[in-house]
Amino acid sequence: MTSSDDVLASLRQLHPSLIDLSLGRTLRTLEAVDRPQDRLPPVIHIAGTNGKGSTLAYLNALITAAGKSAHSFISPHLVSFHERIRLAGENGSANISEEQLVDVLTRAQTGNSGEPITFFEITMVAAFLAYAENPADYLILETGLGGRFDATNVIDKPVLTIITPISMDHMDFLGSSLAEIAFEKAGIMKRGVPCIVGKQPAEVLDVLRERAEELDVPLRVQGGEFKAYEQLGRLIFEDETRLLALPLPRLVGSHQIDNAGVSVAAALTLPDFKPSQEQMEKAMRQVSWPARLQLLETAKLATATRLNTDSEIWLDGGHNRAAAEVLAASMADLEEQLSRPLHLVIGMMQRKNAAEFLQVFEGLCEMVFTVPVPNTTNGWPADELVTIAKSQGLRAMHCDNVLEALAASGERARNLGDEPVRILICGSLYLAGHVLEISG
Repeated sequence: MTSSDDVLASLRQLHPSLIDLSLGRTLRTLEAVDRPQDRLPPVIHIAGTNGKGSTLAYLNALITAAGKSAHSFISPHLVSFHERIRLAGENGSANISEEQLVDVLTRAQTGNSGEPITFFEITMVAAFLAYAENPADYLILETGLGGRFDATNVIDKPVLTIITPISMDHMDFLGSSLAEIAFEKAGIMKRGVPCIVGKQPAEVLDVLRERAEELDVPLRVQGGEFKAYEQLGRLIFEDETRLLALPLPRLVGSHQIDNAGVSVAAALTLPDFKPSQEQMEKAMRQVSWPARLQLLETAKLATATRLNTDSEIWLDGGHNRAAAEVLAASMADLEEQLSRPLHLVIGMMQRKNAAEFLQVFEGLCEMVFTVPVPNTTNGWPADELVTIAKSQGLRAMHCDNVLEALAASGERARNLGDEPVRILICGSLYLAGHVLEISG
């Protein structure tokens, strides 16, 4: 029997040598499989640079806690492609089954008829087939790249759009300034459809407001129409009509206050959806999202690397400067609570600005261990990352893999008498997925 890995491998062969961002290939293939995008549950569409995944997770938790159901789409996956397509079911959403995945991938492949198409585009067509053929109250759809020409942006009338914080990333596709990138992200706005906007730099907000005015889009902006902040150990959400005190989000980091606030604003804006205080409290306590400042169980990794079992190992897929700033702030908060040497284990894709990312950790990080990103030819060589780290004033050494890096971290801590340590593995979602696989 054909496996999903077999089909996915064949779909990668269709990838054009040069990618032009457009919707033409996606629309052509959707037409060939009877336009499943017209038969979807009400769509909540999310774009942005950082925080998309966490926002999706909060919103999904809010919908589920209120007794409704939601499909969801994310990219990239961490361990298995099945994670990208989550389908609503009796016990909440779950990764698409192998049988269903093979079915929709094969049908998308047949509909495409061997024409050039990006891997993301054709697998998005397969996802739409799955969503259209399985019942749910909502579909939460995360963009892959940009917004205006993203393959997810074939939905004529979503019920709600969300734009999370925008920063410099994917400049080769989206533009060289924040304003240009914001224009691309604003492409998910649809005429008359409300849009929830996370905290933004002023130049980004100017672009979003201008586009919203052109399309008569009701805009609800964090810091304006609503606020979210921590007070006395609670998440306070405030807008024009209400003041809510909720439990602090289960996800770690002060930035999660903002992400949770955006999701609460979105839930309260959805038509015909009125979550109760109790349901929102339940959602904040139960939300989960892997590789977003995730504290790993150390037993298995410590056994394999002779790392002190009291050491902390944190995992995050952040890979741009804005993400690094959030991570550094979170590590600084942890340092205030319990002082421990911070070691960075980092692997990055070459299209990412490693110098900008590492620069943020100067003065905070005791040592950097660089590793190659597994199963890719497009990552920074570990020895080159060492050179970049040293240029930013950081001590660094390269390792062949994550386990070797953890062992080196433990050895350094023992030699300096600094056990246990706090380790942050970061720089790439692909690296994060590998770590989840070997630590599970």
